[in-house]
Amino acid sequence: MPVLDNFEKEHSSERLHQLNDAIERGMFLQVRLMLNQLPPADIAHMLESTPPKERKILWKLVDKELEGEVLQFLNDDLLLAFADEMEPGELAEITKKLDTDDIADILGDLPDTVAKEVLASMSFQDRTRIEHALSYPEDTAGGLMNTDTITIRPAVTIEVVLRYLRMQKDIPKSTDSIYVVDTNDILIGTIHLSTLITSQPEQMVDEVFEKEIEGIPAALPDTGVASLFERHDLISAPVVDENGKLLGRITIDDVLDVIIEDADHSLMSMAGLDENDDTFAPIFTSAKRRALWLGINLITAVLAASFIGIFDDNISAVAALAVLLPIVPSMGGIAGMQSLTLVIRGMSIGHISDNNFKWLLFKEFGVSLLNGFVWALVIGFAIFFWYNNSPGYQNFAAGLGISVGGAMMINLVTGAVFGALLPMILTKMDIDPALSGGVILTTVTEIVGFISFLGLASIFVV
Repeated sequence: MPVLDNFEKEHSSERLHQLNDAIERGMFLQVRLMLNQLPPADIAHMLESTPPKERKILWKLVDKELEGEVLQFLNDDLLLAFADEMEPGELAEITKKLDTDDIADILGDLPDTVAKEVLASMSFQDRTRIEHALSYPEDTAGGLMNTDTITIRPAVTIEVVLRYLRMQKDIPKSTDSIYVVDTNDILIGTIHLSTLITSQPEQMVDEVFEKEIEGIPAALPDTGVASLFERHDLISAPVVDENGKLLGRITIDDVLDVIIEDADHSLMSMAGLDENDDTFAPIFTSAKRRALWLGINLITAVLAASFIGIFDDNISAVAALAVLLPIVPSMGGIAGMQSLTLVIRGMSIGHISDNNFKWLLFKEFGVSLLNGFVWALVIGFAIFFWYNNSPGYQNFAAGLGISVGGAMMINLVTGAVFGALLPMILTKMDIDPALSGGVILTTVTEIVGFISFLGLASIFVV
């Protein structure tokens, strides 16, 4: 897999270099040919990988019939920028061939006024199905589903179903199953295409379809959908309302997008960034977005530093304390981030609930206690032997070792336990733990680290 990834990166980098070189030379006909031979997802990747000036040129060279497909793969910033330059009717026209869920995703990212204008430009049939998809939150099964599904009744033969499929101009992508519904469109089962092909033509659908199937509730969060697909190795799955009525289906490509977006969100949020941030956004735009979290971090740093001032006399008395001071909060911060990351990941994939969290909390406490004890001994003895052999420090070498070792153990346990508790607390407060957990945890481990180290030093050193 890494070999394939490296090949793809090198290939993409080479194509990007060729396109930029052709743009600089003014060879726009060649750029157009090169660009429009790529799949829409690759065109979107090229646009996102290009600085603003060249990006505008590339977008103008994309064929009109490809623009809608390219839009669905762009990040929010770029999508808004290009959509802002289009008339609502034009946007409706270039996206009309996309799947319902993809159109709904695009419109969901646009301002409400623009989305309403685009909807008004659509035909009544298209507008109805898109509005139905938009009625569900984007991060739910209803928001992910595509309404293009094939349904059949149980009281027909396999031959009739096959004949019906052959009459269709186009079968929806990623179709691996056909859903069996009653006269009220209530989902009662599914029949795999492989079963259709291998069954006798005269057999009834009622004899061969799978009856023990549960549709995915439309209100289920997208992370729950991803977990279901992962656990059951699904390619597609039906979506139903609270009465069991079939609404649509979710396919593996949509779930893959959820997994990637969730991973991006967790990674970027740790730094206070949005997963949809444009890498090549203008300087002012990027600076404005990052300023908030830098300001919050500065406030927490000042808060942590203020606790050091309490022990000002101790620090001025022994210069060694200032040298050793960063060790304790650093170790506590690492231990806390390990627990924080573990719990956030466990919550996102559905492994953690109120039923098992108590066990996990005791586990993290035990792990931190063991690690804290081991590393406290290591650093404590190391500091003792180091300063015991340094002129002028022999009298309080043992005190320094005890202070650093004891404070490290306290902070490791505090960081790990608080790191495990924090995501659950923030989630119950409707705050994203991936976005704010790191900042809060860092502040806590720094304050506890400073107080425990300098407090112990005031007892054993000064």
